[in-house]
Amino acid sequence: MSAEFDRPGVVAALFTPGSRAAPGHGQRTPRDWVVDALFVVLAAGVSLLPAAQGPNPKLPIVPDGVNLWLGLLAAVSLLLRRRWPVELVVVLTVLSVFVPAVGASSGLALFSVAVHRRPAVSLSMLALAVASAAVQFWIYPADIDIPYGYQFVVGFVALSCLALVAWGIVVRTRRQLMRSLEERARRAEAEQELRVEQGQRRERERIAREMHDALGHRLSLLSVHAGALEYRPDMPPEELAVTAGVIRASARECMDDLREIVGVLRGPGLSEPGGRRPQPGIGEIAGLVDESVAAGTRVMFEPLAGGVDGLPATTGRHGYRIVQEGLTNARKHAPGEPVRVVLSGGPGDGLTIEVRNRLGAGGAAPGSQVGLVGLAERASLAGGRLEYGVRAGEFRLTAWLPWPTA
Repeated sequence: MSAEFDRPGVVAALFTPGSRAAPGHGQRTPRDWVVDALFVVLAAGVSLLPAAQGPNPKLPIVPDGVNLWLGLLAAVSLLLRRRWPVELVVVLTVLSVFVPAVGASSGLALFSVAVHRRPAVSLSMLALAVASAAVQFWIYPADIDIPYGYQFVVGFVALSCLALVAWGIVVRTRRQLMRSLEERARRAEAEQELRVEQGQRRERERIAREMHDALGHRLSLLSVHAGALEYRPDMPPEELAVTAGVIRASARECMDDLREIVGVLRGPGLSEPGGRRPQPGIGEIAGLVDESVAAGTRVMFEPLAGGVDGLPATTGRHGYRIVQEGLTNARKHAPGEPVRVVLSGGPGDGLTIEVRNRLGAGGAAPGSQVGLVGLAERASLAGGRLEYGVRAGEFRLTAWLPWPTA
């Protein structure tokens, strides 16, 4: 936002009409008081000037004392020009027909109408002012000895009123433009804050999804093997050594995954020396299946019939995460039940992934399904789709990912 909109307190009020930074916004600001005082002084000064009356007035001339005091009273009434601009200009314009000293105040009131009201209202008040000038100089002819003196004086007053209205409209337009720019700047700042907030939310969701996908599988393996140690304290030393080795390997994999995620979050060039580990893909699904089999899960795996030539690395990584989540859910919610993993498809047809298992003893599908929601979003971002649900006593997870032709 520009510096003009950021000026605090009275300073802002002295430079910006109706400043939001000024104390008592919505009320008269210090700048308004200064301008109103100048208007009163200017109108009072003009009303003190002697008015030369022409010959043969059609009505009795107002006494000088009355003319002076009414002129000063009209000048003070300009303090009401912001609250009742139209009413004030009507009263002063009509009064100026009979009291010449009120003419200056009516002109300044006309300017206020042009500033605070629509141009249609300002032009109607301009017509009233010109008409009142014509009547005034007809009743009290001006003391001017030139041909067409009446027309000249009325024309001069009309041009002066027109200039005041035009000036007021310019001031009004400029203020509206400044308010529009200020509002636009505030709206742009609010939209920027909203974009930052949305970006932060998307980043948090991405971090949560990566943490869930990368660590959930490893931690579930740790839980299975640690549970085996808890319930079989008499395990033979050979099996104990194998189980401990699996736990140690899974813990190391967890640390590697966590280190990889932290490296990604740090940004380019800030990750730890040695670079990033290769991202898992379709080729690593067989190892994923072997880990689940080692943890005691019966897995029937059907790999792709053809090769994986031309399969984008991103698609392979998404496929790996989908199978990983499916195996993790089967191990958590249907322990002991066999799992079937089927990969099919090819270039142009897309990659189809199906993971299904019979429901566990409780017959319940995965609970919170946060991971599945994340997988669906992952597949959607990749241009694919993901479906899951219970069918014929089985929980089925089916995904399709694009596989362009070479």
